[in-house]
Amino acid sequence: MVVNALLARVATWILAAVIGVVYGVAGTIGQAAVWGVVPVGLLVASLGFIALLVAVRILTGERASALACGLGAMLATLLFANEGPGGSVVVPAPPEGATITPGLIWTFVVPLVAALVVAWPSASRLRSTN
Repeated sequence: MVVNALLARVATWILAAVIGVVYGVAGTIGQAAVWGVVPVGLLVASLGFIALLVAVRILTGERASALACGLGAMLATLLFANEGPGGSVVVPAPPEGATITPGLIWTFVVPLVAALVVAWPSASRLRSTN
């Protein structure tokens, strides 16, 4: 029984990491979409990532799965933020004179949200103390 439970937890962590990688790739590519001056892609990617991590944390009931999902998304974001083999860049550096871009914000949103969701207190522990 203990081996099956451990195997299930490890499989959950791996699946959460893969889901994080997939969403990290989608968010990294989608964050560049703008509608006029509104960074719609960044808003949708950020809200979707927050919802994904909160859902993983609530559905699995553990921090490790949310951490695996967040690490997968961070890995994908970091890989796509670098220059590719053909010289293409998905998340370009801010142009001369500009201080911030949606891509730069996205690279900070991913680890900050992951840390916040993982560190958030467990609701079951809060209920048991009252």
